[in-house]
Amino acid sequence: MKLVGIDIGKHKHFVSIVDKLTGEIILQPVAFSNNAQGFEFLISQIALYPVDSVLIGMEDTGHYHFALLRFLLQKNYNVALINPKTTDLNRRMDGGITKNDKLDTLNICDILSSNKLKKPYRLTSSKKFDLYEQKQLTRLHHSLKEQINVLSNRLQKCIDLVFPEYNSLFKSKYGKVYMSILKQFGSAKAIAQADIRTLRKCFDITGRGNRISLTAEKLKESAKTSVGISSLADEMQIKHLIAHIELLNDQLKEIDKKIEEFSTDLNSPIISVPGISHFSGTSILAEYGDIFNYSKPSKIIKAAGVAPFHYESSQYEAKHSAITKQGSSYLRKTLYQ
Repeated sequence: MKLVGIDIGKHKHFVSIVDKLTGEIILQPVAFSNNAQGFEFLISQIALYPVDSVLIGMEDTGHYHFALLRFLLQKNYNVALINPKTTDLNRRMDGGITKNDKLDTLNICDILSSNKLKKPYRLTSSKKFDLYEQKQLTRLHHSLKEQINVLSNRLQKCIDLVFPEYNSLFKSKYGKVYMSILKQFGSAKAIAQADIRTLRKCFDITGRGNRISLTAEKLKESAKTSVGISSLADEMQIKHLIAHIELLNDQLKEIDKKIEEFSTDLNSPIISVPGISHFSGTSILAEYGDIFNYSKPSKIIKAAGVAPFHYESSQYEAKHSAITKQGSSYLRKTLYQ
């Protein structure tokens, strides 16, 4: 068996080849580019051996290995992904205090040579990319939601300065009327000075759930007695923040629509579980990937990072402990939302 260790980089990777039986370094660590020419160079080095006699290993970190991984899987090579913590621990156990790309390739080969029953790596397959699109979209959904939350907090700060009584006039925030008034005027002073007919137009929004008990007259009276400060900068910031939030919400709707289409095509029974939506179901499936990679339920829990720490000594045993948070953060967000 020939062991191929690859250290992944952004623009270039390093590779070395070791004979598992003898431990001989057949190919000293050498660099190759992260492009078609570099990939072909790699193939020229490992094509000397039968495909089924080659085991390729690389760290499962970041995204720089995706293109190379897919390329190798399409060539039917056996590829193992290694947790970066495993490579770091193996290097330290060997007394290594120096870390560089060339030595890391040999470290990866050393991990691949393990004869332990429980392998310190996991073999992957082309199924890893089956839900690639879904994973990217659901993660983008999380990213947009976080951006909207940040902008919404900034918006509330500005509102508290220019019209602190504003939120108390509405049963809920961010409705169409709520946002329309802020986008049009932006402060208590602007509302107090506005023509009542112009103000009424902000309330003239049809559609289910858009009717509110607040009137333009009541809003204007409240604005006149507001203790909010007059700030042109905050008014401008409110209008720009709302425009940004609305843009992100439109993008979120577009993404969620595509996620629902993917979910419908996938037709997974997970959607039949009460409380599981098209988004959450797709996110869970995409983050876990091939479910057959998990031999028991505890590994599924561990992959989400929700397994509790267990601390025990001869004199003490913790009765309550936090979760490890060592799995997919996106999966935890979906599970706890």
